Amino acid sequence: MGRKLRVLLQAQIALMLEYRAEVFLWALATALPLILMGVWTQAAEGGSFALSSQEFARYFLCVFIVRQLSVVWVIWEFEQDVVQGRLSFKLLRPIDPYWEHLMAHLAERITRFPFALVLVGLFLLIYPPVRFVPEWGDLLLGILMGLAAFLLRFLMQYTFALLSFWIERAAAIEEGWFILYLFLSGLIAPLDVFPEAVRQIASLTPFPYLVYFPASILAGIPVNLAQGFAVLGVWSVIFLALNRWLWRKGLRQFSGMGA
Repeated sequence: MGRKLRVLLQAQIALMLEYRAEVFLWALATALPLILMGVWTQAAEGGSFALSSQEFARYFLCVFIVRQLSVVWVIWEFEQDVVQGRLSFKLLRPIDPYWEHLMAHLAERITRFPFALVLVGLFLLIYPPVRFVPEWGDLLLGILMGLAAFLLRFLMQYTFALLSFWIERAAAIEEGWFILYLFLSGLIAPLDVFPEAVRQIASLTPFPYLVYFPASILAGIPVNLAQGFAVLGVWSVIFLALNRWLWRKGLRQFSGMGA
């Protein structure tokens, strides 16, 4: 199994390198946190917020880095595989299509990250006040949590993608889910600026642990590590169980349609 995954990853990296200019544009397209950084730092200088302007700047820079790790698009690919019948051929291979999609995402991460680092370097030159050096412990834990956030985000979206066995537009569910992700993940605003009641509710959902949690660790902003690991683990188990159940049911539905 390990050898198969390694070969899949190498093949996907080679494929992504052929589209490296497009990968650079994908990295550039996720620059929203860098734009929001200017908005929130200016607001912090003129008002009273839970974070200072420097903390806002560090936070949104780290959000940009975390986003490079956690972008997922598997639902659109899987939906087209089912609708166009490509899944039938993938099922003939001696490996679950889940791993093929995961290796494609990991290959895109490996190809994308050098471009992302270049963008971060350019931004630091243009905007010197945001410069900071994270502690080694925060850096390693933040990257680890960023990878965990990516795996959970991938698992969530792949689970929704399995609904393609029953409906033609499973991606519409992801689009509705994305609205909650946008506001509760910390992508457009750190949870520290939200009312206490909203923070308490959001902390029980998977959304803050996809962006806010790893970004805050990288930025050196205090977070509840025990709660973060616990909630992340619980949601991972829930979606993994739901994913496997939908996969088994979906395969029977898919074969029942003559595929």
